[in-house]
Amino acid sequence: MPSKVFLAVDLGASGGRVLAGLLDGQVLEMAEVHRFNHAPVNMHGRLYWRLFDLWANVLHGLREAQGTYGERIVSVGVDAWGVDFGLLDRRGELLAAPVAYRDSRTQGEFERTFAVVPREEIFAATGIQFMEINTLYQLRAAQRLGSPPLDRAGRLLMMPDLFHWMLTGVAANEQTIASTTQLYDPRTQGWSDDLIARLHLPRELFGRLIAPGTSLGPLLPEVVAETGLAGVEVVVPGSHDTASAVLAVPAAGENWCYLSSGTWSLMGIEAAAPVLTAEAYRWNFTNEAGVAGTNRLLKNISGLWLVQECQRIWRMEGRPYDWQQLAHLAAQAEPLRSLIDVDDPRLLAPRDMPAAIVSLCREAGQPAPATHGAIVRCALESLALKYREVLEHLERLRGARIDQIHIVGGGSQNGLLCQMTADACERPVLAGPMEATAIGNVLMQAIAAGAIADVAQARAVVRQSVKLLDYLPDESRNWRSVAPTTH
Repeated sequence: MPSKVFLAVDLGASGGRVLAGLLDGQVLEMAEVHRFNHAPVNMHGRLYWRLFDLWANVLHGLREAQGTYGERIVSVGVDAWGVDFGLLDRRGELLAAPVAYRDSRTQGEFERTFAVVPREEIFAATGIQFMEINTLYQLRAAQRLGSPPLDRAGRLLMMPDLFHWMLTGVAANEQTIASTTQLYDPRTQGWSDDLIARLHLPRELFGRLIAPGTSLGPLLPEVVAETGLAGVEVVVPGSHDTASAVLAVPAAGENWCYLSSGTWSLMGIEAAAPVLTAEAYRWNFTNEAGVAGTNRLLKNISGLWLVQECQRIWRMEGRPYDWQQLAHLAAQAEPLRSLIDVDDPRLLAPRDMPAAIVSLCREAGQPAPATHGAIVRCALESLALKYREVLEHLERLRGARIDQIHIVGGGSQNGLLCQMTADACERPVLAGPMEATAIGNVLMQAIAAGAIADVAQARAVVRQSVKLLDYLPDESRNWRSVAPTTH
């Protein structure tokens, strides 16, 4: 019997992919159909996502998938990064390209917002960590600036919701991505109507919430004409990319945490209920919706963005390093010499990342890294120390020891960072799968189709299908003597 094929559109903040998941019984094979890079564009001082380039690449990928897999394709679903959104007018037409979260319009929005609703009350209502890039502060900034699209808006769609609407014409808000807005109540699993009202945001923007696994129906006729995908359903996965990645964590039992490692690092645990304690608030943890009604207690940490931006600058300077070359240079540099706070706001969108890292080292009283390898080693070791701090906080919040760290996503292929994480945290690390987000997207579609029974079986499929790498702590390196630099 031919394997069933599920298509995952996986959109990250620096690149996108269309992948095919071929499920044959309890074995899943992932095949890349189309991959592309993308980045926001600056226009009149505002940073926008190139929405129509993204859409053209999605259509191209779906068309290629149809040519390869034909009638075996069951469904397609989209996952993407959190917090960003598009707006439809009251007739259901797109108003403008979405603004990118690294845009400067939200600077200073914390203070203005907390003057209306105190910080503690926002956390009590939503359980979400405080980042000025959150949808809440983007909306407040747009409102303050008199944004014409917001004035005319009838619906808000988060990025994956927007692409599901482009595919089907159905405007719906999926729970896991809605939970990144800081306008979602994790206890009721609905919009926080009280907070929306107190912040004077238009309630009509926030539509019906749907759970992962919901079918939105068939593709629009024009999409079928463009791609050839007749008879294919659109099934919503855990459309926040981290929700899909966590579904693909190949874990068993309970004493584990995940680290989704890519442009951002997201480290956390699955919890049965939101954790809204004073410690969770003080440590700026977040409670986001997961698949199957779970709660993801996690911490957002700046991730491989630090190294990606160094790569970009060095490429412009005529040194086009690949990841393997950078890892080799970093491995040759002196260990534990220069450390920074990876979550310093000045690293969110600097013009020159290597210069910013060197500047922060000097400011923190650390030796300034003098080579490209030393800069990369500083970034990776600082990330590993941040992971140790977050692990300790997770254990406090959970009330029990965490025995193993699962690293998924692109960072699972960075052996140097995986080993540093094992050493710094003094825990074994199991690395893989790399394509966790797309795999989780496919698995949710397969659960919806009845091809996989539940989350536990989905994770068993990952364990059977993917080669995983073990990293054990190296006790010869004394990471315990090094204190993390926290902003």
